[in-house]
Amino acid sequence: MDLELSESELAFQAEARAWLAANVPAEPLPSMDTAEGWALHQEWEARLAADRWSVVSWPRDYHGREASLIEWVIFEEEYYRAGAPGRVSQNGIFLLAPIIFEHGTKDQQDRFLPTMATGEEIWAQCWSEPEAGSDLASLKSTARRDDGRGGWVLNGQKTWSSRATYATWGFGLFRSDPEAARHHGLTYFLFPLDADGVTVRPIAQLDGEAGFAEVFFDDVFVPDADVLGAPGDGWRVAMSTAGNERGLSLRSPGRFCAAADRLVDLYRSSAVEVRGAPAPSLETSDVGKNVVDAWLKAEAYRLYTWGTVTRLADGGEMGAAGSVNKVWWSELDIALHETALDLLGTDAELDSTWLDGYTFALSGPIYAGTNEIQRNIIAERILGLPREPKGAQR
Repeated sequence: MDLELSESELAFQAEARAWLAANVPAEPLPSMDTAEGWALHQEWEARLAADRWSVVSWPRDYHGREASLIEWVIFEEEYYRAGAPGRVSQNGIFLLAPIIFEHGTKDQQDRFLPTMATGEEIWAQCWSEPEAGSDLASLKSTARRDDGRGGWVLNGQKTWSSRATYATWGFGLFRSDPEAARHHGLTYFLFPLDADGVTVRPIAQLDGEAGFAEVFFDDVFVPDADVLGAPGDGWRVAMSTAGNERGLSLRSPGRFCAAADRLVDLYRSSAVEVRGAPAPSLETSDVGKNVVDAWLKAEAYRLYTWGTVTRLADGGEMGAAGSVNKVWWSELDIALHETALDLLGTDAELDSTWLDGYTFALSGPIYAGTNEIQRNIIAERILGLPREPKGAQR
C-alpha cells in the first residue's frame, strides 16, 4: 500500500480543497428527491463540470481532467470532507459511464458522456423487477427484435429504479432470447424515459419523497444504436456495472470518514450535555465505544481502499473483492448512524441530517446486491468454500 503522495498529487489535492472551499453551498441543498432539490442539484453538477471537477478521471473532451485513480480518490476524500452536496448524477457517472467507456461505441461515448458529466441528462438504474432483485438473472422483461425499424421492442416492468422519478434516461437488462439459459440471452439497453410506451410511476419512501419509481414498458422501441455491448451479452456487461457499484465507485471512503468525523464532533459537542449529564467516557461507555468503533472502521475502509488503489494501479483487478467492500461499507453506514441517533437521544427526531442519513443507510445492505448474496460470493470466490446446493433448506 502506497500512502505517500507525490508533489503533483499534493498540488491536485490543494487545488481541489481550495475550489470546494470557495464553491460548496453554505447551506445544504434540499433533497434531490424533490423537484426543487433536483433542479438545484443539477445546477451544482453544472458548476462542477464548468471547472472540470464533475468527473476528474475522464478525458478532457468529456469535461474531465484525465486524473489518475489516486487523484480520483483524493478528490472524493476532499469532496466529502468539504460537506459538498450528494451527486444526483451518480448512477450515470459512477455506474454507467465506466461501462460505456469499456463496452460502448465511440458514437455512444460522444452522445452520452458530455451531458452526463454536466448533469444535463440524469440516468436511472432500471434493473430490479418485482420477481428479480438480487437474483437479477430471473428477470422477465423482454426485448423483441424489430428488423424493419433496426432495433428492439421492450415490454415489462422495472421497480425500485433509483432516480427514475425525475431522470431523463434509464439503463437496464431485458431478455432478448427467451430460449437461452438464465445468464444468457440478455441485452443491455439505454432508453429515454419520455419515449412512447414508457410510464414512470414514483414510489414514496418513508419520508414521503420519491427517490425510486416503477417503470413500465409497453412496446417501447429502442434503436440498435442504444444497445450497450453486443445483443445477448448483457449479463457480462451488467456484471461490470455491479463491480463498479459494489467496489470503489459508488461509496468512496471519503463519505464514511467524513461522517465518522462528524460523529466524533457530535460526541464532543455540547448537544450531548444539554440533557443534564456530561458526555459519557469513550473508554467505558457503550456509546463511546461505538463512536470509536465507527471511526476505526471508517479508517480501516479508507486504508483498505488505498490498498485496492495500489493494486489496481499495478495492473490488478477488483474481482470479488468488490463484494467485501459492499458488505463492509453498508454495515458501517448503519452502525455509524445508529450511534449518532443514540447520542442525540430524544433530540434525534429533530436532526434531519442524521435521521435522513439513517433511513437511507438502512437500504445499503439491500441495493447493489443484498449482503446475503455478497457473503455467498465472498465464501465461494474468495474463501474457496463449496457452492451451496441448489434447493438447500435453510
